[in-house]
Amino acid sequence: MSPVFAANWKMNQGPSAAAAFVQTFVAAFAPRGDRTVVLFPPALSLSEVRFRLTERPDIHVGVQNVHAEEKGAFTGENSAAIARDAGAEYVLVGHSERRHVFGETDAESARKVAKVHEHGMVPVLCVGETIEQRERGTTEHVVLHQLRTGLSALAHADMLGCIVAYEPVWAIGTGRTATPDDAAAVHRVLRGALLDEAGAGASTIPILYGGSVTPANAATLLSADEVGGLLVGGASLDPTSWATICSA
Repeated sequence: MSPVFAANWKMNQGPSAAAAFVQTFVAAFAPRGDRTVVLFPPALSLSEVRFRLTERPDIHVGVQNVHAEEKGAFTGENSAAIARDAGAEYVLVGHSERRHVFGETDAESARKVAKVHEHGMVPVLCVGETIEQRERGTTEHVVLHQLRTGLSALAHADMLGCIVAYEPVWAIGTGRTATPDDAAAVHRVLRGALLDEAGAGASTIPILYGGSVTPANAATLLSADEVGGLLVGGASLDPTSWATICSA
């Protein structure tokens, strides 16, 4: 199973900056068939990124969020249908900032996962615990509830088309990173739950790690048991840094 490298730019990189990023990144990162690279720009930069990647079909694009409804009076939102029409192939669902800043519930994540799948894109379901939950010893309970609820609207066979990302909230943008042992422990729990839900085929579902990933720790994290790739925030905003991580 080849690793997945996902760059979440969050609310950074407008169209002009995104175009400059892609130009530098593709020069620094040669095509290779042993990994999958996905860029998640802001929605308004998606078309520009796609245009700049015309000659690099090995690099994929996605959006950071969609609304769970097909269409309607939801000012400021984008539907899965719109994202797909704009060229998105992947969608982040349930990122910790969607949960903790915008109040997205596990049930809402489930509806979004189903809608993303319905429109032929790959849902990247994010799960993770806060520092308070970790200190209370409820990490396993929290991530399993987020995982099972998030996938609950899919048939078991359809779960095989998803990606899961474990992002401990206490390690996002804080400089604190889960050790490889920390990551492996949670990833093993998630893998077990996926196998229970979807059968033996779930061994191929990538489980990414996210949280203060840098060029210096990327290879070490990738070596941890059941870590099938990386979901990167801040370090993905610099094209040279990102190219180094994608080459780990």
